[in-house]
Amino acid sequence: MGIWKMSEAKKPDWSSLYELALPQGGHFRTVQAAAAGFSKQLLHKHLLAGRIEHAMRGVYRLAHFPSGDQDELIALWLWSAEVGVFSHETALALYQLSDVLPSRVYMTVPRSWARRSAVPPIVVLHYADIPESDRTWVGQVPVTTVGRTLRDAVDAGMDPGLIAQAIAEGTARKLIGRSDVRGIVPPKRRPRRDRVLT
Repeated sequence: MGIWKMSEAKKPDWSSLYELALPQGGHFRTVQAAAAGFSKQLLHKHLLAGRIEHAMRGVYRLAHFPSGDQDELIALWLWSAEVGVFSHETALALYQLSDVLPSRVYMTVPRSWARRSAVPPIVVLHYADIPESDRTWVGQVPVTTVGRTLRDAVDAGMDPGLIAQAIAEGTARKLIGRSDVRGIVPPKRRPRRDRVLT
C-alpha cells in the first residue's frame, strides 16, 4: 500500500508552481503548492535554501519574483483562502477616490468566517456575503465596486467629508453614475447638544 501511495504522489513541478504564482504576484498558498507536488516538508526545504520566502501563515512567495505594489494585499487575500474582498477604506485607497490613508487593511469576508480566529493584526474584518455584482478587481486583488464601497463606508460611519470627496471624484472620473449615488447620502454630523442642568 505504501508503494501505491508513493507512485500516486505527484512529483514537484516548478513550472506548475510558477504558473500558479504568476497571476498572484509570485505568491501561493500551501494547498496550491501541494497541487503542484510540493509537500509542506519540501516547502520548508526550499525555504531554508532561499528559493521561496514565507509571506504569512500558509502563504509563500517565490524568492526571485519581482516585488510589486500589491504584495501585502495579495498575501492577505491568499490568507483569506481567496474569499476575502478588499473594502471600506482600503477599497477607497485602491480607487484613489479620497484622501483616506488607512493604517490598517479592511477586508470583507463571508459571514461563515465570523468564528475564525488568528486574524493578522493589520487586518480589520467585516462580515458579509458580497454578491459577484458588487465585486471587481483593481490590479491583482478583488475589491468591492465603487458603489458598494461607498455604501459600506456610509454604513460604517466613515468621515462624511471623505465620503463626499469620494462621491465627487468617482462621479468626475465616471466610475459611478447617478443610479450608483442614489441612496448614498453621507451622514451629516449631528449637532452637539450640551446638557442643560436645571
